Amino acid sequence: MNDADAAVVRVRDAASGHELSAWVCRAGGDVVIAVSGGDRPHVGCVVLATPSPKGPDSSPSVSVLTIPPHKEEPIARAVAVEACRRHHGVVVVTAGVHEDGLDREGIAIYLRLGDELAAAVADRLCGPLAEPPGVE
Repeated sequence: MNDADAAVVRVRDAASGHELSAWVCRAGGDVVIAVSGGDRPHVGCVVLATPSPKGPDSSPSVSVLTIPPHKEEPIARAVAVEACRRHHGVVVVTAGVHEDGLDREGIAIYLRLGDELAAAVADRLCGPLAEPPGVE
């Protein structure tokens, strides 16, 4: 993905039909990602992930803003952390997933799809885990 690109990445559970989409855009050397799904996409949570000053083997630093009573943080956090870890740069993720009458099984499916989306976005953004800039 080059600096001029924006991409949409989707993951879907074939059995239930649940789907998550991510709009991925570079902002200079940083990345902005909007995750949506369900009947009414919205902004329910914002996660900022920055590379750890301890180095590339450490977990990114994460800041979270959640609009109560939204519960998208696990999805947004997974996408932000994986993209930051593999991109080696600042990542902002907004997430909003809403589906009326969603049961525990549906929630579990969306959480699993969040993990799948995190890997798919990171793959689209920068391919397999690469060495950080300046590391040989």
